[in-house]
Amino acid sequence: MSDCIFCNIIAGKIPSTRVYEDESIYAFRDISPQAPIHILVITKEHVESAAKLNVGNSHLAAKCFEAIAIIAESEGLKDGFRVITNAGKAGGQTVPHLHFHILGGKTLGEGLV
Repeated sequence: MSDCIFCNIIAGKIPSTRVYEDESIYAFRDISPQAPIHILVITKEHVESAAKLNVGNSHLAAKCFEAIAIIAESEGLKDGFRVITNAGKAGGQTVPHLHFHILGGKTLGEGLV
């Protein structure tokens, strides 16, 4: 999708600090981190949000979580971390491309972030 910021990041048209990449997934550091470690994990295939997952593309969510486990270990998040996804405007989604936030590097409270 030519107007999607995450698709443009994957295509190399917008710079990012890559931390992980495989055939299905790309992960990079958030430019406005909400925790000492804040990494975005995105699908290379454009899927609008978790609300758009279906039998034909749900394997991508599994791939994201496989990558999240690898990234968390490589980032030293052995004491824990948080994973968040937003779906739709009311859910706080600002980029309409399936993505997961990994937050860690400090003790996170019981609240959302």
